[in-house]
Amino acid sequence: MTTAFPREALRTDTLAAARALIGARIVRGSGPNARIGRIVEVEAYVGVEDRASHARFGPTRRNAAMFGPPGHAYVYFVYGMYYCLNVVTEPEGRPCAVLIRAVEPIAGLEAMRAARHAVRAERAISGAGRGAAIPDDRLAAGPGLVCAALSITRADDGADLCGPDSDLRLDARPVDEPAPSVVTGPRIGIGYAPEPWRSEPWRFWETGNPSLSKRPSPLELGR
Repeated sequence: MTTAFPREALRTDTLAAARALIGARIVRGSGPNARIGRIVEVEAYVGVEDRASHARFGPTRRNAAMFGPPGHAYVYFVYGMYYCLNVVTEPEGRPCAVLIRAVEPIAGLEAMRAARHAVRAERAISGAGRGAAIPDDRLAAGPGLVCAALSITRADDGADLCGPDSDLRLDARPVDEPAPSVVTGPRIGIGYAPEPWRSEPWRFWETGNPSLSKRPSPLELGR
C-alpha cells in the first residue's frame, strides 16, 4: 500500500525537504500501467537570494509555480530540448523548489523506454542507439531523462504532486524500506552563479546508486 508524500514535509526548510525526497517515489498514471521511479538524486534551490535559482529574477510567467503552494510541480523547458521537474517547497510566496535530477525505475520500465524513444524521435535528439538499447538503470538518470521517461511537459506545471489521485504524484518511501544513505555536494551546471552559491552543498544523492546522473551529457545537466 502506498501513501501520498506528506505536504508538510515540503512546507518546511527546503534542504530538509530535499533530503526527505530521496527514496520517495515519483509516479505517472495508476494501476498496472503506472510508471514509477524511486528518487535518488535532487538539487535544492532556495529563494530569490539563491543566485543559481530561477527565482533570482523575481516572479515571471515561467517560474510562477515556484511562488505557489508547496507540493506542486514547477516544470520548465530548457535549451529547446527537454523539460525539468521541480517540487515546490516552503510556504506560498517563498520561491523554493527541489529539482528531481534522477530516479531509479521500479515499475513500467518498458513504458518509460518507449516514452524516451518517442521524445528522442520527436525532437530529433542525437545519441547512442534506439530506445530499446537503453539500460534499465539509465532510463531516468538525469533531469531531462526523468521528464522524458515519465512524459512530463509544461502541461504538468502547477500540478499537485501530493494529491493521491493526481496523474503525476509523489508517494512516500515505504515504511519497511531502509532509509537511504544520503550524501551532499555542489549542484551541477550552475557555472553562471557567483560564490557562495556555486559551491553550496545543495545536491543530495543516494550513495552508489547506478541511476545517478552524470556529466557532461546535455540531457543530464541541471539548471
